[in-house]
Amino acid sequence: MSIFKEFKSFLLRGNVVDLAVGVVIGASFGSVVTALVADILTPLIAAVAKVPDFGGLVFTINGSKFMYGHFINTLISFLLVATAIFFFVIKPINLLISRARKEPPADPTTKKCLECLSEIPVQAKRCYHCAQAVV
Repeated sequence: MSIFKEFKSFLLRGNVVDLAVGVVIGASFGSVVTALVADILTPLIAAVAKVPDFGGLVFTINGSKFMYGHFINTLISFLLVATAIFFFVIKPINLLISRARKEPPADPTTKKCLECLSEIPVQAKRCYHCAQAVV
């Protein structure tokens, strides 16, 4: 088999195509979550905290700048992204999966005897406790 045929079979395997689709969808979804955080959640926090940006917070020691404000911005952004993913992706998907996995109740294996009210197998024709005929 030539190297080109091997390469073609490698590319057309299901795993490679599935992975490529997953990466593209993931990148696209990442931009949606980033936009949600940057355009909606961060301004909401800025409106409540009355500080729109912590980027300007710095301190200097021996001429070295420590930009802890940028770290605070990044930390808040990370927490908002994690929160958005949890509440808008993980929780709904878990709910959908739990609804899809609900199995119908199993058929009963026993029934009650109408005479003595004891449990007997569903296929029984006569109660083995009281010998009453069961329909």
